[in-house]
Amino acid sequence: MKKAIEEVDSVVGKTRLTLRLHPPGPILIREASQACNVNGYDIPEKTRLLINVWAISRDPNHWESPLEFKPERFYSEEGSENVKQLDVRGQHFQLLPFGSGRRVCPGTTLGLQVVHTSLASMLQCFEWKANGIVNMDEGPGLTLPRAHSLVCVPTARLSPMPL
Repeated sequence: MKKAIEEVDSVVGKTRLTLRLHPPGPILIREASQACNVNGYDIPEKTRLLINVWAISRDPNHWESPLEFKPERFYSEEGSENVKQLDVRGQHFQLLPFGSGRRVCPGTTLGLQVVHTSLASMLQCFEWKANGIVNMDEGPGLTLPRAHSLVCVPTARLSPMPL
């Protein structure tokens, strides 16, 4: 938490790790526009396809230690040649939190701005303490809610009304 607060206090970064581990929608539904063959499977035209974004986001073929929380995998030092420029808008198929193509989520841009602004404001204005151990297990549901609610206690860092 201190590392995140320090980052917000200096510069807001562009990490998107939580979108990879916990995409807003774990499954995308598409329809085959023509007959095709994918990895040896014949797929007839008009077949409904379920794309498991949850599994793709945890695929060890694309991600080193996929279940570890490592925000640094999305950024590198300025001038470094191994800069990771992954687009969350559907151009990199190992990271599809908002879908891709014509049916990409229309609220992607707004959602990213609201999440960044809200999170940065909460980190800047409050110190947070979790009651007990944070359990990141996922529960059932279309949007992968947490199995156990996260209960945090905020303590004011900055006065909302400066004098």
